[in-house]
Amino acid sequence: MPQARAVLWAGLFILLRSALCVSGAEPVADPAAEWRAGKSFIPTPVYAAEDDQRVLAGFAGLRVADVCDGMDAVGLQDICLMNAEIRPLWRDTAHFAHRFVGIAVTARYVPTQHPPAGKLGTDDYDRWVGRWYREKSSEPFAALLRPGSALVIEEAPETDVGSIGSNNILSWKLKGCVGVVTSGTARDTDEIIAQKIPLYFRKPGRGIRPGRNEIESVNRPVVCGGVTVVPGDVIVADGDGVIVVPRAQAEAVARYARRILDGDKAGRRNLYEKLGLPVDDSVR
Repeated sequence: MPQARAVLWAGLFILLRSALCVSGAEPVADPAAEWRAGKSFIPTPVYAAEDDQRVLAGFAGLRVADVCDGMDAVGLQDICLMNAEIRPLWRDTAHFAHRFVGIAVTARYVPTQHPPAGKLGTDDYDRWVGRWYREKSSEPFAALLRPGSALVIEEAPETDVGSIGSNNILSWKLKGCVGVVTSGTARDTDEIIAQKIPLYFRKPGRGIRPGRNEIESVNRPVVCGGVTVVPGDVIVADGDGVIVVPRAQAEAVARYARRILDGDKAGRRNLYEKLGLPVDDSVR
C-alpha cells in the first residue's frame, strides 16, 4: 500500500510539472538563493587617491584627543574609538614619529579549519609552508596600498600568530603605508621598533601563518578594537590609542578638531613661556 501511494504522488507531481510547462508559468524562485553563496550588506566605497590626499591634509598633525572632540561635535560621541587594548608598540616623545593619520585599507584573517603539517622532512615542510602562504594566507591587500594608506587587520582572535613582521611591514611601508593597526598580534617586535614603523596592536604573536590562520577578505568592513572600520575611513593613531573617522563625517570632524588643537597649542605655549620651558614639537 505505501508503495502504491508513492507511485500516485509521483504521478501527480509529473502532471503538475507538465501543466506548469504548458501554461508557461515559471517555477517559484528561491528567495534565499542569492544569499546561499554568501552576501555582504555593507558596500565598500572607492575613492580616488587625490580625494584621499585632500582629506588627509585636513587631519595633518591632529591628535586622537582632538579628533575625539571633533567626533563629539558632529554627534558621534563614543563612536569608533578603539578599545585601549590597541596601543602603540613604541612611542617617540621627542618628535612623535609613532603618530600617524591614514586612509583605511582592510584585511581579515580567521582561524583555520585545516590541520597543521605534522612531522615532515624539511623540504616537504618548506613546500607545505609555501603552499599555505600562496593559497590560504596571502597578502592580496598589498596591491591596494598607496601613499597615505593605513592598513587595518582584523586578526584571528586568540591565535598566537605573527601575520605582521619586520619584513612584510617594511614592504608595506615601501608602497606608502603610513601605519598598521591590528586587533591581534605581531612578531619581530624588537626589529619593528628599530625600524620605527608605526604599529598599533594588542600583544605579541610568535607563530607564522601556516597552520594557524587564513585570509578571509580584503577591503571589506572589519572589526578592530571593538569598532567597525570601513575601507576609506580615516584612521588617527597616537599614544592615546586609535580612533576611526567615518569618511562621510571626516571633513567636519577635522575642522572642529583643528580648532581644538590650535587653541591647545596656543595655551600651552603661553604656559611654557611662563614656566621657562623650551619649545618642543608638541607646541610648534
